[in-house]
Amino acid sequence: MTAGNPGLNGGDPAPRLDRAGIAKRAARDLVDGSTVNLGIGIPALCADFLPDGVELLYHAENGILGFKELSAPGEGDPNMMDAGGKFPKLVPGMAFFDSVESFNLIRGGHIDVTVLGALQVSRNGDLANWIIPKRGIGSIGGAMDLAENSKRVVIAMEHNARGNISKIVDECTFPLTAPGCVDQIVTDISVIEIDQENGRLVLRETAPGWTFDDVQARTEARLETDGYVGQMV
Repeated sequence: MTAGNPGLNGGDPAPRLDRAGIAKRAARDLVDGSTVNLGIGIPALCADFLPDGVELLYHAENGILGFKELSAPGEGDPNMMDAGGKFPKLVPGMAFFDSVESFNLIRGGHIDVTVLGALQVSRNGDLANWIIPKRGIGSIGGAMDLAENSKRVVIAMEHNARGNISKIVDECTFPLTAPGCVDQIVTDISVIEIDQENGRLVLRETAPGWTFDDVQARTEARLETDGYVGQMV
């Protein structure tokens, strides 16, 4: 994993993962044969870190299915881009279609995993990722459909907002994208599973040099463990 931020408030015990490190860790859990949608920002970087031996069908809600990697900066066909404005590499078997067909796939429950960013995630798995009320600017895009209809929802994001404000909260104060939809959170300091049935946030992994207490101190919602906490690699 690549180290990124040395600390939002200067008091972190070790470096945080950078954006690529978050994406690489999130991509590690993608299951062979899955149809996967990648959101804008950090989630889109997952396409660059497909694990060896894993074949996926990446989906973009503007109407692409079957890409694997993104073109390097300054390269790629400007007539062929994903929903975030990135340029997928053309590979045999890729399919292109209009947004009506694309949302038929989403709403029909054919997306196995969606990886999204977030502004807030609650302990119950509620997701808020489309607007910061104080700014009054936002666009929900396809996130509501993806969060509500994908079989599994993974959030890939930085753990804290500016000022070291926790993005993993007891209850979301921002307008919701979808309630009770998030299964896993991958951040720059942790991997957290959401046990929606029992209302638990289970810390599975920490970044190198971080402990349970370090992560809990930067998380509003209460974390638990199942006895073992691994290291993000």
